[in-house]
Amino acid sequence: MTRQAPHDSGDVRIVLIAGEHSGDALGAHLIAALRSRLGNRLKLAGVGGADMQREGFVSDFPLADVAVMGPLSILRHLPRIVSRVYATVDRAIAFDPHAVVIIDSPEFTHPIAKRIRKRRPDIPIIDYVSPSVWAWRPGRAAKMKPYVDHILGLLPFEPAAHERLGGPPCTYVGHSLIERQSWLDALDPEPLRARLGLDPARPVIVALPGSRTSEVGRLMEPFGDTLRILIERGVTPEVLLPCVPHRRALIKQLSRTWPLPPHIIETDDDKFRAFKLARAALAASGTVTLELALAGTPMVVAYRVDPVAAPFLRRMIKAPTTVLANLVLGENAFPEFHQEKSSPENLAAALLPLLKASPERDAQLAALARIPGLMHIEGGHPSEAAAEIVLDYALKQKREA
Repeated sequence: MTRQAPHDSGDVRIVLIAGEHSGDALGAHLIAALRSRLGNRLKLAGVGGADMQREGFVSDFPLADVAVMGPLSILRHLPRIVSRVYATVDRAIAFDPHAVVIIDSPEFTHPIAKRIRKRRPDIPIIDYVSPSVWAWRPGRAAKMKPYVDHILGLLPFEPAAHERLGGPPCTYVGHSLIERQSWLDALDPEPLRARLGLDPARPVIVALPGSRTSEVGRLMEPFGDTLRILIERGVTPEVLLPCVPHRRALIKQLSRTWPLPPHIIETDDDKFRAFKLARAALAASGTVTLELALAGTPMVVAYRVDPVAAPFLRRMIKAPTTVLANLVLGENAFPEFHQEKSSPENLAAALLPLLKASPERDAQLAALARIPGLMHIEGGHPSEAAAEIVLDYALKQKREA
């Protein structure tokens, strides 16, 4: 049934459209920040998941209908996704919003934004989370300009990247991780050390082979062989391996070939305790490099993709690094090894100096100390900065309607 727009002239109507769980979390914080300013005047419609629903949001359909990952999965569910795109556009138009916020998931949210813009060019559209135009397919930035009025960037270098590439106006509103910096600084890691019975004479390494099955499958073996080389060179570490609960069985199975069993930990708090205990991390490229950076953990980064896809990605990737912490710094402070270069020999050679006093370790610690300042925003929290921009557009549209 088509949702009808409210008629109370005091209402501020905003459509929020998330396409996966990370966007759902951002959407929930945004709703809370908007409601703190508008109270019951805030009226919402669109698509979201459990986090947004806990903030009182009513989704047009379950997020699981569109939260699919990877080209093969998208292709398999394409008819349903296309149907949801058109239905979401129709319901958004019927709601007559003062602003539309698309949240990440460009494969789902951008086709919706294009269609809303075509039918109602007067409605402002804000994109919360910039596509990685600075890393690959930079032409996307300029192509967004006709249907996106403003981008809310999570990374401090994104406004300059969009300006350089001819994209929409972009404001750095801050990454949600920086909201946890005070908590992280105060977090005591010693309870985890005691609970796991870690040997204080052995250095702690935190291993992070990724969260997706494909990532884990490609990195667990070279990570295990890296540990084997460290042991051969006289370093026997304690290894902590954070994982999400549904990956535990896979991690346990694949770590059986490792020369020593890792301590597998599952909770988010323990993950960050592990980061603070670790002398160094061996990590897959991804958001986790920012988490490690904000925890002050030196790192070596590895990444492997399907060999068939590797040549394509090499041609497409334009950034000088794939490590987010390096991109924030504007320099390659943290070594990264891709594909065949992510050999156990290379990983072990990069890790060894980080496990003892060394110029390499000192250089990483100095770089790590700069990152919180580079990611800082003046006053408030990222969700509040995002809400302020969304409201500016919505209230301007409301005055002009």
